Amino acid sequence: MSSISDPIVIPGFPDNFKWGAATAAYQIEGGASSGGRGPSVWDMLCRQPGRVFEGHSGEITCDHFGRWKEDVALMKEIGLNSYRFSVAWPRVIPDGDGAVNPGGLSFYDKLVDGLLEAGIEPCVTLFHWDFPYALYLRGGWLNPGSPAWFARYARTVVDALSDRVTSWMIFNEPQCFVGNGHQDGSHAPGDKLGWREVGVVAHNVLLAHGRACTVIREHAKRRPTVGFVMASWPRVPADESPANVEAARKETFIMHAPSVWSSAWWLDPVVFGRYPEDGLRLYGADAPAFTDADMREINVPLDFIGLNIYSGGPVRAGEGGKTVAVPLPVGGPSTLFHWKLVPESLYWGPKFFHERYKLPIWIAENGMSGHDWVSIDGRVHDPQRIDYLTRYLVELRRASRDGVPVGGYFVWSLLDNFEWAEGFKQRFGIVHVDYATGRRTLKDSASWYGRTIRANGTNLPELPPAESAKAV
Repeated sequence: MSSISDPIVIPGFPDNFKWGAATAAYQIEGGASSGGRGPSVWDMLCRQPGRVFEGHSGEITCDHFGRWKEDVALMKEIGLNSYRFSVAWPRVIPDGDGAVNPGGLSFYDKLVDGLLEAGIEPCVTLFHWDFPYALYLRGGWLNPGSPAWFARYARTVVDALSDRVTSWMIFNEPQCFVGNGHQDGSHAPGDKLGWREVGVVAHNVLLAHGRACTVIREHAKRRPTVGFVMASWPRVPADESPANVEAARKETFIMHAPSVWSSAWWLDPVVFGRYPEDGLRLYGADAPAFTDADMREINVPLDFIGLNIYSGGPVRAGEGGKTVAVPLPVGGPSTLFHWKLVPESLYWGPKFFHERYKLPIWIAENGMSGHDWVSIDGRVHDPQRIDYLTRYLVELRRASRDGVPVGGYFVWSLLDNFEWAEGFKQRFGIVHVDYATGRRTLKDSASWYGRTIRANGTNLPELPPAESAKAV
């Protein structure tokens, strides 16, 4: 029995929670022609006039390749206990398949050691969109040999790093590099394929995932934890009535048209060993050809699902079992990327994905792009980012308290960086980067995040659901 004088304990996140930041190799490393690195499809796209904002490229970007020690020191200063980064396939194997580049492996070897010395767990993503240019010339993901190429690359990285790395993410957001890269052409490699060819690409990516997952399971030197990272724009109920909750749950996974953006199209094969029936029906004759052996290769057990969530869409139950989108208020808050603030997406997204797939959830990316610059006092004040992160983390904490096994949170991003087709227009970092000089400056949000990590989230306000979502 507690007495009236006993302190009130406000639970935060689990004791072993991964508090991290995330980056991607092409977005921060630079050194595009240094250390034996081969070209990627993003190097190719950036050379094409009009494809990237103001002709920007990742050739130099943050020069993490040359300044990684400084960046690890910043992570330690902030207080991160985890860091999610990607390995650049063409840095490790310049032609994508064949000879390994010792200098490329050495870079990641030293980075992992540096992180561990700083008390930071390295969490490795094997592929974050920088597909080797030499393999693109051989057909890229359309080539039936692409799963084998990727598996051999995965084996190279696992052999080099798995004596120290235990957390592995295989692909980052396959919807994006397949949909944006091979269907609408806005991202590298910039192709505009038909549905049948897009289906082939997606199926080969799933086969590559399964083979790489098997490689990790069979060859890792320490027991691995393996996850699949999805871009997610979950639907959220307009209110918490059972009908609207069910409408949001259904709409988060259902397919209304052929689409690589469906979460179920990717995760159902991986977790259940089958494509969703509604998707196969919608694709019709354009559905990828596959065998039972293919599905067995794809259906390798996962340890967690990584969700990249920035926003979401409110819905309600309509007449006749239909789901109706609920418009957000006109003029409501949005980020520089014009993504609306929907904090409760970090409650309902993890909840719905865990209910469907019965796996722990990591938030592999969450954050906002803003108008950030170094102020006259020499500091970078980003109160909107602090408010954004606060609101979203309150909702993630609510999901954890309601029984969703949430294993970690990785803010996007550690550094301002090259934001793909947007170039350097978007600043997502909690650390400001002066691209002309490379100078790093901790933003106010970095200091706030450090305090939140030290408090394990107990410093976050106790807001009821309606209050945490009031911004929308």
